Amino acid sequence: MINEDKVRQTYISNRERGFKMLMDYFQEPIYHYIRRLVVLHEDAQDVLQEVFIQVYRHWEQFRNESSLSTWIYRIATNESLRLLNNRKNRETISTEDVQEMLIDRLRASDYIDYENELVVRFQKALLRLPEKQRVVFNLRYYDELEYEEIARILDTKVDTLKVNYHYAKEKIKEYILNG
Repeated sequence: MINEDKVRQTYISNRERGFKMLMDYFQEPIYHYIRRLVVLHEDAQDVLQEVFIQVYRHWEQFRNESSLSTWIYRIATNESLRLLNNRKNRETISTEDVQEMLIDRLRASDYIDYENELVVRFQKALLRLPEKQRVVFNLRYYDELEYEEIARILDTKVDTLKVNYHYAKEKIKEYILNG
């Protein structure tokens, strides 16, 4: 059975084989995390590729102070937000316009079940959240990470995350109930 320690040990002893193992181990969960942030499959693929490039280039900077998954999620978060911010800056549009653009892209995506109105409303509500709350919600709800690990990924305090998660849940509930 593969686990993070095995991936790390293999990477240290044989970089090429270890990197392949790392990609096999992390590719799916990291892709889905990125996809929930950037929505489009093509964008998620681009960001995922950049994440693994960054991991490969900066492996020496990984200091076993946190888990390997924490480090990779942090890179994925930064790269996803970079893509969204670059798009916002390049197109000189507001955060609200970026949210609407993501909702439009969600409609064009095959990623969710459009037959289920509740799922659609939930996804739209997620995309209307401020970036920080959306990231925290995704990491906690979908990826089922503990607050302590999310705090390490986002370099913030656990109490702050709990507040962000609480507000995210309240905003999602409000949107689902009242549109």
